[in-house]
Formats: sequence, structure tokens, C-alpha cells
Amino acid sequence: MIANLKLLMPLVVVAFPLTASAQVSDATYCRRLTARYEAFVENMNGHSQQPGGIDGQVAMAQCKEGNTAAGIPVLERKLEDAKVGLPRRS
Repeated sequence: MIANLKLLMPLVVVAFPLTASAQVSDATYCRRLTARYEAFVENMNGHSQQPGGIDGQVAMAQCKEGNTAAGIPVLERKLEDAKVGLPRRS
């Protein structure tokens, strides 16, 4: 049992930074989506050719609160529906 734990610890040490990196990447991507959504869909003047709707505003709020899993797919769909290219994800 102890031998198994000794083998598991290096995996945990390696996997933990990768998980944290993915979270940072999702947060960065969410910010990029939000910026693009605000610029192209919600337009800075409050006027848009295709209004974003309440679900887009909720998705932006979710991104800002750190709930990227809920915000990202909605913003991606909204941008794609508006024929706006998605930002790079990295």
C-alpha cells in the first residue's frame, strides 16, 4: 500500500501544475471571448447589428466570476452565430 502511494505522489506532483495551467488558460480564453463579444456583438455604443441577448451578458458575468465552464460555450456560440471568428485558445 505504501509503495503504491510512493508511485502515486510523482503523478500528483506532475498533474497538479497541468490542472492549474488549464484553469489559467480557460480564464484567459474566457477574457478573450468576452472582449471579442463586447467589441463585435454588444458593440461599444450599445447598438449592434445582432443584439447579444441576456444569455450573452450572463455568460460574460460567469466568465468574470470564474465560472468558465458555463461562460465559454455560450460566448463561443454567440460569436459563431454572429459570424465573428473565435480568438486563439492558449
